[in-house]
Amino acid sequence: MDGEAKHEVAATPSEVVDGDVADDWSKEDDGVAPEAPPPAAESLDPPLEPQPQPQVSKEDVQTSLQSLQLEPKAKDKEIAKPEETQVPEEKDEAKKRHLNVVFIGHVDAGKSTTGGQILFLSGQVDDRTIQKYEKEAKDKSRESWYMAYIMDTNEEERVKGKTVEVGRAHFETETTRFTILDAPGHKSYVPNMISGASQADVGVLVISARKGEFETGYEKGGQTREHVQLAKTLGVSKLVVVVNKMDDPTVRWSKERFDEIEGKMSPFLRASGYNVKKDVQFLPISGLIGYNMKTRVEKNICDWWDGPCLFEVLDSIQVPMRDPQGPLRMPIIDKYKDMGTVIMGKIESGSIREGDSLLVMPNKTNVKVLAVYCDENKVTRAGPGENVRVKLSGIEEEEILTGFVLSSVVNPVNATFEFNAQLQILELVDNAIFTAGYKAILHIHAVSEECEIVELIEEIDTKKKKDADPKKKKPKRKPLFVKSGAVVVCRIQVSNLICIENFADFPQLGRFTLRTEGKTIAVGKVVALPPAGNSTF
Repeated sequence: MDGEAKHEVAATPSEVVDGDVADDWSKEDDGVAPEAPPPAAESLDPPLEPQPQPQVSKEDVQTSLQSLQLEPKAKDKEIAKPEETQVPEEKDEAKKRHLNVVFIGHVDAGKSTTGGQILFLSGQVDDRTIQKYEKEAKDKSRESWYMAYIMDTNEEERVKGKTVEVGRAHFETETTRFTILDAPGHKSYVPNMISGASQADVGVLVISARKGEFETGYEKGGQTREHVQLAKTLGVSKLVVVVNKMDDPTVRWSKERFDEIEGKMSPFLRASGYNVKKDVQFLPISGLIGYNMKTRVEKNICDWWDGPCLFEVLDSIQVPMRDPQGPLRMPIIDKYKDMGTVIMGKIESGSIREGDSLLVMPNKTNVKVLAVYCDENKVTRAGPGENVRVKLSGIEEEEILTGFVLSSVVNPVNATFEFNAQLQILELVDNAIFTAGYKAILHIHAVSEECEIVELIEEIDTKKKKDADPKKKKPKRKPLFVKSGAVVVCRIQVSNLICIENFADFPQLGRFTLRTEGKTIAVGKVVALPPAGNSTF
């Protein structure tokens, strides 16, 4: 195969008359063009006799002498070249930590606009692009949407003004590289929001201060509540609550309005499991104008705010370190073909190196890593917490499904049809009762799968002292059913093999939500898996 490819490379420039294109070829495949003609001449005498053209590239032959060390390994050439240039970059990667930030909140709170403004302020988008978006938004009579267009790239999202897919973008501050995940706020797209939040370390909860908008998002059925509960369940340990639209005529940077929102949100965040003093920070911003984002808001605009701006808060957030030496776990969130099979996901544990032999679970396919890309750069290794694209050999794109997990061969991820879970039931639809036979949609890391509750094992009394050792307790009678608000240990069954882990071992692969009819009814964690080697109990 390689030989044939070389002949093609050599033959194409000879058919091109202009020098330009031939030049391009010689730049790309410096060392290959001069080497290929001799074998070709042996096999095809007549067509290749009028080939004095490679003489044109005599300078190229000289330039190719520098890259001659790469010649003996023509196959490895692609890999070897980037490795040389990547050495300094890797040091840079190591110097800056990496955080995934998900933007959550009610529809129209300003998540995409705030994300777009961050990219603009950090120099990821130039003025010309902004002007283009301003014009486009004006043509649609939606002048204030132009910043959101940076994050909402497809036409459907722009026409409706609603984010559908999870938008992705990158920006850097002096100490940290960030990946922004812009989650949709509309309740129809909560499953997409779940997949975005499951990859995040930090959440930015965007709340609109505009009169009426905060109340709509916060009241029962509003997305502000559901997003907070989901974020906590999906492992977003730190939350920055940005009160947006402070410049609105109904607000005008009013301290009373800011305090009112903080006062209402704090008890709810506490009830959702956040430590408001340690893990939550409130701050006022204007996403459209960019006040209090990169630099602190000026006193003549907002005289009462003495706290930090958004960039400072994001920079100072400390998240727990993950183990780069642990067994590899990378849930696959997307896949596509590009000169081979490429998968995308976030490394939850362990590291991936070029040349690694790994396993795609649950179908136990052995694969080899051909290349690793971090943001847009090729790197030789990537550690936990990184969003990566990995090019694999040994598997076809069609064989991979979202929710499969790339894992180490020595210690592969568990694949199972059933598991025991501890569930907290939030709110059942139409006051239904929760009993064996209840069906719902299970969302765990990138998997969404229909599931059935096959058995309720025990109801946990949350009012009792927490420090009592659960192992010493007498086994209770199994409950027949439970209602909203209960905490219960139950067995859950799915129809397809899914890759999950015990919450105690890998929290990211052991926490999940149950949804039905578009509502989140329960959140939970995996507490027991079938014995090793079995997919059922």
